[in-house]
Amino acid sequence: MNTPNFATEDILNAFNYRHATKEFDATKTLTDDQISFILKTANLSPSSFGFEPWHFVVVQDKELRELLKPVAWGAPLKLDTASHFILGLAMKAPMVKHDAEYIEHMMKDVKQLPEDVIDMYSKFYREFQERDFNLDSDKKLFDWSSKQTYIALGNMMTDAALTGIDSCPIEGFHIEKTEALLREKFGVDTNKYGISFMAAFGYRKADPEFPKSRRAFEDIVTWK
Repeated sequence: MNTPNFATEDILNAFNYRHATKEFDATKTLTDDQISFILKTANLSPSSFGFEPWHFVVVQDKELRELLKPVAWGAPLKLDTASHFILGLAMKAPMVKHDAEYIEHMMKDVKQLPEDVIDMYSKFYREFQERDFNLDSDKKLFDWSSKQTYIALGNMMTDAALTGIDSCPIEGFHIEKTEALLREKFGVDTNKYGISFMAAFGYRKADPEFPKSRRAFEDIVTWK
């Protein structure tokens, strides 16, 4: 595998180009290869212990997009105009607790670890949950999973920007109403998965009205 060699100015240009696109050009659509590329960057994203506690639902059906509007106040214009709309799901406690079947599956079948390594890994993971991060409730475990999904979200948006594709992360939704909809209309087992984020991808209808603003670099970094 070749060592990546991207020009730093090209990467920073992509970060400056990216913005939370409020309205997309509904006449422009991503190709299958383009959206697959974005989703593959999510698939290749890092996660705590490498357990990938996520699932991504790509909502292209117009009727399903309409159903999302009443429960996602931050999404209607994106649902109408974005080329692709993604629901980021995070795994709940039954999937990610240290003794869950999914965790065993990840170690044994996906990572294909030898038994002695699985025993060691399991011990570390249990101590991490019970001692280090105090993940002693279903809510804490879900919040931990959601943190991992944001790594994938950041990578999807960055790699989209690197190829000239726009995006918008969305947290403007009612969690309980959204999960009820996922359960009733999307076939999602909400005992296992919960909504973490929504994201829209496509091409901007217009350039941002205001330039990107950020705190001074010196204000966010401390050297010791």
